[in-house]
Amino acid sequence: MPKEASETPELDRLRAEMAAEARPEAPKPQAKPAASAPKPAGKGKRAAAAAPGSRGRPRTGARLAAVQALYQSEQTGEAAEPIISQFLRHRLGTGAFEDGQVPEADAPLFSAIVRRAAKNGEVLDGLIARHLDADWPLAKLDPVLRALLRAAAAELWEQKAPPARVVINEYLDIAHGFFGGEEPRFANGVLDAMARALRAEEFAAPHRR
Repeated sequence: MPKEASETPELDRLRAEMAAEARPEAPKPQAKPAASAPKPAGKGKRAAAAAPGSRGRPRTGARLAAVQALYQSEQTGEAAEPIISQFLRHRLGTGAFEDGQVPEADAPLFSAIVRRAAKNGEVLDGLIARHLDADWPLAKLDPVLRALLRAAAAELWEQKAPPARVVINEYLDIAHGFFGGEEPRFANGVLDAMARALRAEEFAAPHRR
C-alpha cells in the first residue's frame, strides 16, 4: 500500500540523517563546539597555536592532518593510500581548518606519518599498549586520541625523526586543539613514557666531570 504523502518528507529526512551518520569524516579542531566535531576544542594559547591555519607551522599542519587521516581510516575502513591521495588533492594547502582542511602543511611529512602508521599498525599499537593502564586499553580510548597516539608513535619509533621532545610538544599542541578536558595530560603521560622507552639516550642525564 503506498505511503501517505505526509509521511514521505519525514521518512526522507530520517533516512538522510542516518546516511550522513554512517559516513564519518575526519575530525576538525574547532574554535567552539560543533555537531561535526568529535570533541569540544581546547582553549588558550596552545590550542590556538595548534590550528593548522597558523602561519609558519607546516610541520604542525602535517601532523594534525595525519591524525585526521588515521581517524578517517579507522572509522571508514579505507586504506591509507586512497586517504593520503584524497588529503593531498583536496584538503592540504587550501581552505580553512574550521572546514576540516589544512591551509599550510608539509605534504611529504604528512604522507610519511600516515604510511608508517598504517604499515606498522600492529607494532605501534603494541608499543602504545605497554604504557596504558589495564583499565583503559587502546580500544577504549576516544578514537581521535587513539589516532593521535598512533601518529606520534609512528614518529617516535622512527629513529631519524626529530628529537622526541619536539615530537611530544607538537602532538600536545594538537591535542589541545581537539580536546578541552584531561586528554592532553593523558597523551602527555603516554607519549613521555613511550619516548623514554624508545629513545632512552635522549633522556639520559649528562655525564658530570
